[in-house]
Amino acid sequence: DYVVLGANDRRSLYELNENAAARVINKHLDNGVEIVGTNIYIGKDVTIGADTTVLANCILRGGTHIGSGCVIGMNTILDDCVIGNNVVLDHVRAAETAVCADVRVGPFVQLRPGTVLKRGVKIGDFVEIKNSSIGEKTSIAHLTYIGDSDVGNSCNFGCGCVTANYDGLKKYRTQIGDRCFIGCNTNLIAPVKIGDDVITAAGTTVTREIPSGSLAIGRCKETILEGWTYDKFKDKQYK
Repeated sequence: DYVVLGANDRRSLYELNENAAARVINKHLDNGVEIVGTNIYIGKDVTIGADTTVLANCILRGGTHIGSGCVIGMNTILDDCVIGNNVVLDHVRAAETAVCADVRVGPFVQLRPGTVLKRGVKIGDFVEIKNSSIGEKTSIAHLTYIGDSDVGNSCNFGCGCVTANYDGLKKYRTQIGDRCFIGCNTNLIAPVKIGDDVITAAGTTVTREIPSGSLAIGRCKETILEGWTYDKFKDKQYK
């Protein structure tokens, strides 16, 4: 038997939507998904593997597919994403992104369309990745922007790294090889290519190709004027 319900006002429409959402969640519960907390929305076309946990305040939409054994942490929003097995997402906003198995992301990460995170990648807090492929076991710990880039395996990014991919007219790509160490506050001015086993010193701006096995240092010469502060502010608090 079928029951047809209609909505003549916003209250009725809200109740219909709540009933439909509950049916979707019950389906996933029956399939071995653990739903913890409230304010969870799962679209009707979303698929989730067994033994995955979805925590409070999550929105899973479109054709998103999530593997088994995952933890979809609080306040995560996924639109048309493919998530592999044993992935942990914590406060993540992702759209049209592919995340392979055994990846850890978050908290407070944005993954924009065209992003691919390969197996074993670790993405830390306040990182944004757009239209880029990140190689296996690469770590991007915090406060970094990677855009239009191809990053190799087993790389490490320090704090505050930026790929400068846009000149105001066109977008350009950055290529980084395997086992590179990108030091804190490195700026990579695309288009640029970095070979394997490269280290960039903290504070370096890279504007040309770096061969494999090289150390790149691009800092201005440091000048120290002793006593300058005391002279300039001699009538102030400094003594």
